[in-house]
Amino acid sequence: MNDNFHNNIIWQKHSITRIKREYKNGHKAIAVWFTGLSGSGKSSIANFLEKILFQRKINTYLLDGDNIRSGLCSDLGFNVSDREENVRRLGEVVKLMLDSGMIVLVSVISPYKYQRKMICEMLGKKDFLEVFVNTPISICEDRDPKGLYRKARIGKISDFTGVQSKYEPPESPDVLLDGTDSLEKNSRKLIKVLYSYKIIPFY
Repeated sequence: MNDNFHNNIIWQKHSITRIKREYKNGHKAIAVWFTGLSGSGKSSIANFLEKILFQRKINTYLLDGDNIRSGLCSDLGFNVSDREENVRRLGEVVKLMLDSGMIVLVSVISPYKYQRKMICEMLGKKDFLEVFVNTPISICEDRDPKGLYRKARIGKISDFTGVQSKYEPPESPDVLLDGTDSLEKNSRKLIKVLYSYKIIPFY
């Protein structure tokens, strides 16, 4: 984009702020960013957690990596630069949703450390909770809910994380989950963390 374009963009301030929305909601906003291999259980845990929060009248939204790639990022592939742009766009969406006062659950592989660092810096550390769903790749392959590992192993798809493309696990995630534990156990662990961070008023 040229300088003339940027020079004519002026941020519009709104009367209703994030703080006011959080007060109305009765809880604070945060991004809960689930990272892990395909089949690790990210989406299942996020979905189970959201059901619990929804029942307790917490305003949430679940952003799933595949759903985002079906629309907003349908023009992107899986090479390194496209993966980075996919995560960047997702981060911009999360920023808007945080401003709305919601707890945003994000389930996306985001395989590279620098991508997750970029999102943390974009959102701010206090608004970013990195959750690593640690599941052995052997179990992920056994689950293979979408049949992607099988296709990657026989060469029908390329650049698949964990097979042709590497995954860089977080060294010190905010929350470490065992992807072989029950959905309820992992969700309760996250609820305890959100309560301890004073994001939600119950445990």
